[in-house]
Amino acid sequence: MLQVAEEAFRGGNFELAAEIYGSELAGLPQPERGLCLRRADALARAGRMAEALDAYGAAARLARLRPEELRELTESFALSIRDKELRLPPFPPWGSGGPGGGGAAEGEGLGDPACCRPPELFACPLCRRLLCEPVTLHCGHTHCRRCAEPGDCGRCHRPRRPAETTPAAAASPPSPAAAAPPPRLRVNVVLGNLLHKWFGAESRARRLRAEGDALRERQELPAALEKYNQALETAPCKCSLIAQRAELCTLMKNYQQALHDADVLCRNKPHWPADTVFRLTKTPSQDSDVFRSTDSPVSHHVLDLYFEDNKKSLGAILSSLPGVGLKRKLSSDVRDLQSLDVPTKIPKKDADVLPENTAVTSSEIPTTLVDASDFECSLCMRLFYEPVTTPCGHTFCLKCLERCLDHNPHCPLCKEKLSEFLASRTYKKTVLTEELIVRYLPEELSERKKVYEEEMKELSNLNKDVPIFVCTMAFPTIPCPLHVFEPRYRLMIRRCMETGTKQFGMCLADELKGFADHGCILEIRDVKFFPDGRSVVDTVGVRRFRVLSHGQRDGYNTANIEYLEDKKVEGPEYEELVRLHDSVYDQAVAWFTSLKDNMKVQILNHFGSMPGKEPEPQSNPSGPAWYWWLLAVLPLENRAQLAILAMTSLKDRLIAIRRVLIFVTRKRPR
Repeated sequence: MLQVAEEAFRGGNFELAAEIYGSELAGLPQPERGLCLRRADALARAGRMAEALDAYGAAARLARLRPEELRELTESFALSIRDKELRLPPFPPWGSGGPGGGGAAEGEGLGDPACCRPPELFACPLCRRLLCEPVTLHCGHTHCRRCAEPGDCGRCHRPRRPAETTPAAAASPPSPAAAAPPPRLRVNVVLGNLLHKWFGAESRARRLRAEGDALRERQELPAALEKYNQALETAPCKCSLIAQRAELCTLMKNYQQALHDADVLCRNKPHWPADTVFRLTKTPSQDSDVFRSTDSPVSHHVLDLYFEDNKKSLGAILSSLPGVGLKRKLSSDVRDLQSLDVPTKIPKKDADVLPENTAVTSSEIPTTLVDASDFECSLCMRLFYEPVTTPCGHTFCLKCLERCLDHNPHCPLCKEKLSEFLASRTYKKTVLTEELIVRYLPEELSERKKVYEEEMKELSNLNKDVPIFVCTMAFPTIPCPLHVFEPRYRLMIRRCMETGTKQFGMCLADELKGFADHGCILEIRDVKFFPDGRSVVDTVGVRRFRVLSHGQRDGYNTANIEYLEDKKVEGPEYEELVRLHDSVYDQAVAWFTSLKDNMKVQILNHFGSMPGKEPEPQSNPSGPAWYWWLLAVLPLENRAQLAILAMTSLKDRLIAIRRVLIFVTRKRPR
């Protein structure tokens, strides 16, 4: 149960954690100090301050409280005052990693105050700061490159590359190539240019800060400090940078500069419960007692500034707890600290760094900076529509990119190989680019959408400019599997799917006209794509048509067509038709039954079983299904089949097929 309580605490379910700790304490003959403290921490985080103080008091009665044991209490008080008393908008605690959770590189997952945060669209989902070297993952979300490279997406939590979760990759043992680190993510060119154009100073400061974070990770602290100082020269809002520099100075044991930076922050941001300031109350190193005691004047000076508008200092709160005295026994290090020249006024340089009313970064981009050409596809030279970013960092309209990949698996701009990208076949729109277009170019997007919808409407017309696949004979109700590998037919099949019609015409080739004057409309039932772009398309015949005129579109054939239907008969003619229909059906069954077993198996595997006899032969505009099945399996030349397909009289077709059956029966070897 204690493990469950710890997991609940880490997951933010403080009420449950407090309840479990309380139950465990109730079952003990004597109270345990550690459990009392954990229950107190959970109650404090849950906002139940009165109960928390009682629990801390119970722990203090068992043994004197140490300063580090009161961290949860101090942070909870600061957040409570900020949220409830001052009614300021909340922001993620320092080090929380923002809404996206963990996963950012060290030094990145820090929730900055509102004044330092970029417009929401331009904030990295992981570090919540201005995007730095923006990279777009396979899922379509954009992050700082440094945040994205260690793990999954901060929004949808999908792997940065689709290949990392494929079943084959999971089942097979890792090869040396697979064990190698994935290639470094490429910067999104379009978004990188926009950040430089729209956020020049902020972008430069953000890059310098990221470089400083990387140097700090490598323990190159003086170089990291230099980067932070350079960032401070250009950053429009500097308070979070000052806080980070203070933390770095503490690591470097430059306590005077750290204290000075903390004092600057506290004087200008008295209600900002930044974790950096609390860190200054902890032990900065193993061999120093500076800031070790919460009773030190520095600690109280820093912490009391957070509570000055609440008319109650943290020291007063702590003094109410048993075992926490306020008589200070200062170490020699603390006495030395008292002699530091702590400025009572912020020097002019620091006053410039943190003005009294730091302006919040504008959430809107000036219209003078917004240019539609920044969002122009380099392939169609129009505004991006459904923008997709390749692994090499280039962005195109989805349809434009797909057409290029039909012909060549390389990026149209840099010629980098995109085989892996092509194999996934699940191109995700670049969310940020699309959101920027929606917000800043609504009129242009409306016009672009209108053009696209007109194109789709034109492609959806199943009478005019119908796409024609020139290949083989196809018949109504009969399956027709196709292997598609030519770029023009890849495009044609994809458009049929995109428009929702899922239909196209099938015709025989013709030396003079290009394709025959009669054909059959096929409907797509399923498409299976291969990594190299090829596909197997499962189709079935729907209805017959006659070509009125021939045409072409983007490399494939089209036609204006009219649909064919059988002429219905009545009275004596109908009775004669029924007798003929039944007779030919029986003749067809007898012929198929007489075939050798191996031939029957081949036919059944390819075309399926012969459909049954229909009670009403004229119920279908194209005639009974068994007839077309028989025509497909009989050993007839395509031209003969085409002539029968074009007939609009069921009687004539039945007579023609009866002649064929008589012929093949006589020719069959005995």
